[in-house]
Amino acid sequence: MPSRWNDDTARDYCRRFADHGESLALRLYTSHLLGQDPTLVLHGGGNTSVKTTQRDLLGREVAVLRVKGSGSDLADVGPAGMPAVRLEPVRELRRLDRLDDAAMVNAVRAALLDSTAPNPSVETLLHAFLPHPFVDHTHANAILVLTDQPDPARHVQAALGDDVVLLPWIMPGFPLAKAVADAFERSPACRGIVLEKHGLFTFGDDARQSYERTIDLVERAERYVDRTIGGRPAMLWAESAPLSLVERQQFLQRALPVLRGAVARPVPTPVGPQWQRIVTEPRLHDDLAAFAAHANAAKLCATGPITPDHVIRTKAHYLYLSRADAAAADQCRRAVANYVAVYQRYFETHCRKGAGTQMLRPLPVVAVVEGVGLVAMAPTPAAAGIAADIAEHTLRVKATADELDRYTALADAALAEMEYWPLELAKLGKAPEPLLHGQVAFVTGAAGAIGAGIVEALLDAGACVHATDVDEARLTAAMRRFGKAGARLRTSVADLCDPAAVEAAFGACVLSFGGVDCVVPNAGIAHVGRLEDMDVERFARVQAVNTNGTLHVLRAAARILRAQGTGGSVVVQASKNVFAPGAGFGAYSASKAAALQLARIAALEFAEFGVRVNAINADAVFGDDAVPSQLWQQVGPDRMKARGLDAAGLRAFYRERSLLKAEVLPRHVGEAVVWFAAQRTPTTGAVLPVDGGIAEAFPR
Repeated sequence: MPSRWNDDTARDYCRRFADHGESLALRLYTSHLLGQDPTLVLHGGGNTSVKTTQRDLLGREVAVLRVKGSGSDLADVGPAGMPAVRLEPVRELRRLDRLDDAAMVNAVRAALLDSTAPNPSVETLLHAFLPHPFVDHTHANAILVLTDQPDPARHVQAALGDDVVLLPWIMPGFPLAKAVADAFERSPACRGIVLEKHGLFTFGDDARQSYERTIDLVERAERYVDRTIGGRPAMLWAESAPLSLVERQQFLQRALPVLRGAVARPVPTPVGPQWQRIVTEPRLHDDLAAFAAHANAAKLCATGPITPDHVIRTKAHYLYLSRADAAAADQCRRAVANYVAVYQRYFETHCRKGAGTQMLRPLPVVAVVEGVGLVAMAPTPAAAGIAADIAEHTLRVKATADELDRYTALADAALAEMEYWPLELAKLGKAPEPLLHGQVAFVTGAAGAIGAGIVEALLDAGACVHATDVDEARLTAAMRRFGKAGARLRTSVADLCDPAAVEAAFGACVLSFGGVDCVVPNAGIAHVGRLEDMDVERFARVQAVNTNGTLHVLRAAARILRAQGTGGSVVVQASKNVFAPGAGFGAYSASKAAALQLARIAALEFAEFGVRVNAINADAVFGDDAVPSQLWQQVGPDRMKARGLDAAGLRAFYRERSLLKAEVLPRHVGEAVVWFAAQRTPTTGAVLPVDGGIAEAFPR
């Protein structure tokens, strides 16, 4: 592991952060160097600090500790993410014999120069008690390979030498801070301190020295491990993956809905039980597939994490599934139930400290599937991605540590203390869950005005959305406005007239999110023509998209929804023309009437596996300049000509003919979809008009 320090980049940081002083600028630089290397820290892990001075409100130079704050990530932390703590008040705390967590947090917050700053790291006292201007703390993979052993002292000494101190596992906070400071004072010439099952602390007189001590010690560990085991651990390559990458993906398209359904749980609400769902993030790299095919995989999955900091993101143990168990609903649910039973025993034995201790969700967060790889499971793609990143590194470290000697995790009692530690749980936050939290929606015709409005409403309600359309350019343009959705929005191009293309789009949705809960067959095209002059081929094309396309979507969705076994909703976009057709609109009206009839049949059939099927009759949804209605682009000119109106006049005509004199927006249709998806009432087989009120189109 070479040092990535660069003098030119360091000078650039000093220029960029000149207002904050050179010490903090260089602290930010080396923090980014550490945080951007996933073999050193992952997703908010680790922390760094610098001791410097800062002016208080009276203009006095005050000694402060700038330390990484809660919610910050070393990869991109800025000055605001390194809150300033008055150094002397926190250093004085070392004189105490004991200090509980609440008092420690209160004392550190009381010492903040800015009371609105984020909470400083739980290891603030450790940074403060060490005398060095710069302190770095990482969870480097190579160091964990050495310490996650039955005899870590032997490996640490052989790999790192005599100028490193090894401490046994100590709970973070005041006890660890005192132990590290005492250890340094006993060995003031040491270059770093290693904590068993936890990570590495280095320090120095300047940013580069502290950073490069981390790099040097990690490189020593890597060389030792490589020399001892002779290269890559056999567990990551010796067992050839029984499936190719394409076969792994195909297998997961069948298995992920089963797994997702097995991990979902009903929770009570005022309107009855609602499913608590998750989304998935698979990782199928060859070395992970090899790990999952190995005879030791199940044993290692049942061991604790490589560092206890990961427990709140991935739980202590991973669920191991054979391919047969992963693909069969009953077997998968039984495996998950066994996992839950083991976790409940762990909680009862180690975590229940009193009546007030509530058990966390006992379900697995990571599953390792025989010969396939790993699957992370969480309520959001962001959380699933974090868990997947951690799990990737975990499997590689466990395989390496096991080959070096024998992988040995922290004892369950100590791990449970970390998992239920309030200061650790605080890192997860307590944001309220959105209405469609954990739901996955599949929307066709997403490039059009109504489709984009549906996608927008679903995203705003917290759902993940797979948006598809036949027109790639228009789809890309329409979805561009939703960039902030990030990984919650995925797209694919599919012609709904092609059953294979529809199946492929659902397969892509499954690989992205694990399954589907809300299906919205929305795509539609129109053709204006009187029956006596009807172009038969154009008529057939409208039927192929609006009717056959709906059938293809319903058929593909049914298999996934049945495999999940957690119900769901289908919302078919019909039309006001189903009940109140217009002359010259025979092709469109007939196709939409057929689509509505398919929805009614689906309501009868899908109820067997708990899925509600409803329809929306929208009318006169023109869209806007950014995402105009394709249907009105097709039929608008004819309607304007027939009525002698321009574009604005046509909009006004349709608005004024409704009972409410209301303009119908794409978002209105989207809100109707969200209402059905939320399942606040036991409704299926219904038709909801979203048309401003057209009396002749009242459903009957």
